[in-house]
Amino acid sequence: MSDDAASLEHPLDRPLDRLRVLAKQDVLVTPALRHIEGFTLEGLLTFLWHGDPGAERVVLMCGGAMGGLLGPANGLYHDLGETFARDGIGVIRVGYRRPNDLPACVLDVAGAADLAHRNGARRFVIVGHSFGGAVAVNAGCMLRPMVSGVVTLSTQSAGCERAAALGRPLLLLHGDRDELLPVMSSQAVQVLSGSGELEVLAGAGHLLVEAAEHLRSRLRAWIADAFARPMDAVEAGVSGG
Repeated sequence: MSDDAASLEHPLDRPLDRLRVLAKQDVLVTPALRHIEGFTLEGLLTFLWHGDPGAERVVLMCGGAMGGLLGPANGLYHDLGETFARDGIGVIRVGYRRPNDLPACVLDVAGAADLAHRNGARRFVIVGHSFGGAVAVNAGCMLRPMVSGVVTLSTQSAGCERAAALGRPLLLLHGDRDELLPVMSSQAVQVLSGSGELEVLAGAGHLLVEAAEHLRSRLRAWIADAFARPMDAVEAGVSGG
C-alpha cells in the first residue's frame, strides 16, 4: 500500500475508486448532517458527514477495533461534528467496511478524504480512538501532503510502525487508568514518530468518559490551531503544540 498509489492526486487509482462502490444511498438527516452508505463487495461503508460538503478543512474521525461512529467519551465524535460544522469545518465520521482490518480501514478513511477532496477539501486532520489510532497514523502517512495533524485517543501501538513517516503535528491523549491499553502504548507511538505531544489524563479509562468535557475543549482548540497553520509552516517543522 504505497503512498503514491494512495495519493488523491492520482486520478486513475484514487481511494474512492479502489473501494469499488457498487451502489450508494445519501440522505440529508439535518441541514448540517448527511448520512452516506456505500455498498461494496467487502462490506457496507458508512460516512456521517457534518457541515458544508464544500468545506476546505475536514476532520476525519475513526472508531476502534469494533467500528462505531460515536467515538469515545459519550459521543465525542458526534458532538465535535456539530461544533466544527458551526465553525465552518467539515467532519466525516467513518464506519468501516471491515473493522479491525487495518489496511481496509485505512483505505476507508482515505476514501472519505477522497470524497471530500472531490467536493473541495484541501486540508485534513485525522482523529482515531484505540485501534483507530493506528488507522489515523497510517492514513496520515498515506494522505500526508494534505494532512495538518493527527490525534490519537487511547491508541494501540501495534500497526503504528510507520509513524516516523508521518512528519505532521501529533497529539496523543491517554487515560492513566486505561483497562485495555496502557499509557505506554501512546508513549511507544510518540517514540516511533520522533515527535508529538502526549497528554496523560488522570483517572480516565479506555473510553475516556472521565475526561469527556476536557477532550471536547482540547480537541476543538488543537484542531482549529492545526488548521490555522500555513501548510508551509507544517512542512518546515513539526510542533507538538
